[in-house]
Amino acid sequence: MAERDMRVTDATDPGGAREVRETEARAWRELVATARRTVADGLVVGTSGNVSVRVGEIVLVTPSGVPYDRLTPDDITGVGLDGRQVLGTLVPTSELPMHLAIYRATDAAAVVHTHAVHATAVSTLVPELPLVHYMAAALGGPVRVAPYATYGTEELAENMLRALADRSGCLLRNHGTVTYGATLDQAYDRTAQLEWMCRLWLTASSVPGLAPSLLSSEELARVTERLRGYGQPSGEGRGGPVRSEAGQ
Repeated sequence: MAERDMRVTDATDPGGAREVRETEARAWRELVATARRTVADGLVVGTSGNVSVRVGEIVLVTPSGVPYDRLTPDDITGVGLDGRQVLGTLVPTSELPMHLAIYRATDAAAVVHTHAVHATAVSTLVPELPLVHYMAAALGGPVRVAPYATYGTEELAENMLRALADRSGCLLRNHGTVTYGATLDQAYDRTAQLEWMCRLWLTASSVPGLAPSLLSSEELARVTERLRGYGQPSGEGRGGPVRSEAGQ
């Protein structure tokens, strides 16, 4: 396979451009597809939310204010872990501090941030999503709500990191969701699961005179252990190794 397939502006190159490696081009295509999926699945409206993926020491991110259906291969946008732009001319997402904070603090390979309506609603009501379903175990435990801070700030990134301690997802008060994973698919799946659990809790809580039953920490711990072996053995799934967190 070729090592490159396009040229884009690169701020680090005196000539103004460098060849984009095939791994970066492929990752960008997957990132754009995931970003478009957040819109199609109703997790974001317009250009709200953002997606990133790490390729070596480069973080590819959705650009600020550009509708996802208009993104092309030439719009590839990348920064170093220090935040310095190294690929493209479009301004990176305003939530870049959150994405970079996760990559610096974890082994994440992908991050998905949305303004999912049910999750955002829950973020305004409680400091932690009640344990209404065992899939909280797929995010590392009870999902915390990070205190509110202005979008795009280091304060928000710091609040988020505290809420993510030993977790792979959290809610942002009056804002939305953040999840990360070893792949874009995993990060997205965790986002979808989180929004579903929030919708479930809101639905159950809306019944007059009744309160939803909740799981105990011991019950969640048992699920956590069972999830370690969930999915097909390596190499036996269609198309290669399969590990899923989304169901039974």
